[in-house]
Amino acid sequence: MSTVNIKIEGVPYQVEEGMTILEAARYCGYEIPTLCSFHNAECSRGSCRVCLVEATGARGLVASCVYPVSEGMEIKISSPKALKARRASVELILSNHSQNCQQCDKNGVCELLRVAKLCGAREGKFQGEKTPATYDNLSPSLVRDTSKCILCGRCIQRCSNAHGNGILGFENRGFNTIVGPAGNISFNESPCLMCGQCVAVCPTGALMTRSEEDQVYDAMAKGKHVIVQTAPAVRAGLGEEFDMPIGTPVTGKMVAALKRLGFEKVYDTDFGADLTIMEEANELLGRVKNGGVLPMITSCSPGWVNYAETYYPDLLPHVSSCKSPHQMQGAILKSYYAREKGYDPKDVFVVSIMPCTAKKFEKERPQQRSKEGIPDVDAVLTVRELGDMIKRAGIRFQRLPDEEYDRDIMGDYSGAGVIFGVTGGVMEAALRTAYFVLEGREHEPIEFREVRGFQDIREASIDMGGMTVNIAVTSGMKNAKALLDQIRAGISKYHFIEIMCCPGGCINGGGMPYVRTAFLPDEGPDIMETYRARRAAALYSEDERQAVRQSHNNPQIKELYEKFLGEPNSHLAHELLHTTYAGRKPFRIDK
Repeated sequence: MSTVNIKIEGVPYQVEEGMTILEAARYCGYEIPTLCSFHNAECSRGSCRVCLVEATGARGLVASCVYPVSEGMEIKISSPKALKARRASVELILSNHSQNCQQCDKNGVCELLRVAKLCGAREGKFQGEKTPATYDNLSPSLVRDTSKCILCGRCIQRCSNAHGNGILGFENRGFNTIVGPAGNISFNESPCLMCGQCVAVCPTGALMTRSEEDQVYDAMAKGKHVIVQTAPAVRAGLGEEFDMPIGTPVTGKMVAALKRLGFEKVYDTDFGADLTIMEEANELLGRVKNGGVLPMITSCSPGWVNYAETYYPDLLPHVSSCKSPHQMQGAILKSYYAREKGYDPKDVFVVSIMPCTAKKFEKERPQQRSKEGIPDVDAVLTVRELGDMIKRAGIRFQRLPDEEYDRDIMGDYSGAGVIFGVTGGVMEAALRTAYFVLEGREHEPIEFREVRGFQDIREASIDMGGMTVNIAVTSGMKNAKALLDQIRAGISKYHFIEIMCCPGGCINGGGMPYVRTAFLPDEGPDIMETYRARRAAALYSEDERQAVRQSHNNPQIKELYEKFLGEPNSHLAHELLHTTYAGRKPFRIDK
């Protein structure tokens, strides 16, 4: 690509033609404050006016996030005129902003606070009426507080880019403008997937995760037998809450922290992932052999299930009936574990640490309860919530020793369970077991690398048991739509499809630590492009270190079937580990 010569603060540089001033400044080592711009212009509306600079050829100050560089351009970031204008822009934003910072979950990672400090904004400079606010906490997953919204549009753009849905938009006009679902209804009444991608990009506390930390503390105070399980992706992200490099695996320290927080048992949801593979792989083989509905689509991602129920209810027969891993594990804890340990299931309180906000919604489904009405899982905490609990307890995370999960009954897990946390991982884990069942031997090499990566759609044909199995993997509903439309049109060539809601899978879930370049000074300039791969590498490396790497070889999974479930897809297995789904209306508003 051709380059242009520019000057920033009088220093000459060569940058790529077509870059915005903001991008060029970052490339050259400068930071221009901004709020609406995110991730290489994913959202750059030029609306916040916080990135104003002087540039030759322009009649006045320009928004650097949308103004392109040109040959010979001279840019002044710190001129008195630019500094004064940026400060005024931030002060105007603050004048319409709820400033209960001490109570805000984004305190410490609030970009507005950081920009206010950089610009020298003065509190209370402008006083007056504030835009009427909406506070929506009806959803089990998300909280929306428009009194903290700065109308940057990031959440609107992320929802559209990831899922093509457009759940969020600008409502009303002028001074009364807010961001919300159509008609300013609750998330709970809208076709929101509850994935939390909007929370991941919101620069303030306008969009937050609904916390369940107090429910966990209350259960402990009441003397419940409180058990915690951690999803595969958690170990690849929790360290970031304690300023460790992105992609640092922290399994041992995470376990040590959970034990110090007072959980009576600490288990890995990878056991539940192995159990899911036993059920799902056998369900797939049963469909193939018996002429069942194909292609079969995975059901581990609750955001994807929400999407299917809302937009493709006619395709629900294609969705696997398997519960997601943490729900399966919760069901086993409330049944087999409780029986073996002598607990009343009502006294067992199961906490899931998840990278996902949609899991909070999932656990509330009536189908995720026993016949007696006991929920499989009682509370779901995100990785960020766990980080808060560890800090609140005064635990120095980086100084913790590495400790092991509890190993009784469900402590063993395979490498196949670990890779569930990245897009393609469920597919690869299922293929490792399906291949063994059909061929009577293990696949060599163990890995099915053709399903790995972050391309929009990956596909492959695998020969096993004298047949060719066509598979596809995708993440993000915008990408999934192409595959679903093929099925609806009757032209799909696939037998098995893996769909994950969040782009990149659980490693990029809405409950994972925030990735913001402004708060990652020690990371490279390409961190927004590489963070998913680095988190994925942490999971693949743990898979490679495991002595057992296929779900069907997990000794405690074998024991569970021998002592309790009988065989995969047995009557008892269906009662505890499988579920049903039903179509729902996109908007649920009581008239």
